[in-house]
Amino acid sequence: MHIPLDYETLRVIWWALLGVLLIGFALTDGYDLGVAALLPFVGRSDEERRLVINAVAPHWEGHQVWLILGGGAIFAAWPFVYAVSFSGFYLAMFLVLSALILRPVAFKYRSKKPDAAWRSRWDWALFVGGLVPALVFGVAVGNVLVGAPFRLDGDLRMTYEGSLLGLFTPFTLLTGLLSVAMLALHGAGWLAVKIEEGPVLARARAIARIAALLSLALFVLGGVMVAKGPMGMALTGLVDTQGPSNPLLVASVARPGAWLANYGLHPWMIAAPLLGLVGPLVALLGLARRQGWTTLAGTALATTGIIATVGCSMFPYILPSSIDPRSSLTVWNASSSHLTLFIMLVCTIVFLPIVLAYTAWVMSMLGGRITLRDVRSNPDFY
Repeated sequence: MHIPLDYETLRVIWWALLGVLLIGFALTDGYDLGVAALLPFVGRSDEERRLVINAVAPHWEGHQVWLILGGGAIFAAWPFVYAVSFSGFYLAMFLVLSALILRPVAFKYRSKKPDAAWRSRWDWALFVGGLVPALVFGVAVGNVLVGAPFRLDGDLRMTYEGSLLGLFTPFTLLTGLLSVAMLALHGAGWLAVKIEEGPVLARARAIARIAALLSLALFVLGGVMVAKGPMGMALTGLVDTQGPSNPLLVASVARPGAWLANYGLHPWMIAAPLLGLVGPLVALLGLARRQGWTTLAGTALATTGIIATVGCSMFPYILPSSIDPRSSLTVWNASSSHLTLFIMLVCTIVFLPIVLAYTAWVMSMLGGRITLRDVRSNPDFY
């Protein structure tokens, strides 16, 4: 079968598409997680918390498609990455899934009884369901940057030498807190366009200002730690980008600050960290002017820039090994076959626009601000 795109190009395209899917998940379900993490602090009465809940309740289920697409893309396009990450980070992923399971249960059961204590417990369950995934996702990204403790033997069998507690180091906790601040900011940005003016929105704006400043500070501090600390992987030796996917054919060596090398080699990549810095500033401007869409645009820019910075900094690495650099997984040595990538690309070209169109349609149909009057008068509200 003749494939019109060469193997190297397809690998780069799927690296970019993986980034698009992860950013899509962060932009959509990210504000759901952020709003849930803010719930106990912006809503003080039952009606106020119902107002916050109903700002995301009609949307969150549809947003799960981005999580499924991301996991499916890793499984099909990067099978080595899927095998290592889902096996090595099993307990962390179980923790995330356990927290995510709380969310639909809390949505469905919270309103079943008018008892204040009952509803308060489910509100805190929603808080856990928002905070824990945001934190663990950030910690996982930090571990990707410093490298995961795995090695591959001559038969490409993986041995993982880490533990759940070992994932939490000062640097990875910093990236976890950055993730929480970023998604809390994004969640507050969504509330800025979705709920009426009043005490709840005022509290959300106050928290958003703090989250924006924290996002800026933690993003800059993380960059400094990456530049000066021993947390980079540098590619050395000849890499056959058209060759078979075999991690053991690539020579790698750890080198402090190597994650910054791409910005000299590919100056256009500087756009990613610039977005990560400008986004919170735009959000702060929107908050100061009480312009909801400006605020949300700033939070979206910040989220996009911060996530894209990780991908651009690490290229061509996807999952480096901290104990055996030779086992590190890259764009070139961890992909599926040429034919598989091409067939998946055709499917993506067909179905991704449908997902985007459906998401846009739902947003337009469920547009407008929610008011406390709506919460009191609409029996279909949570």
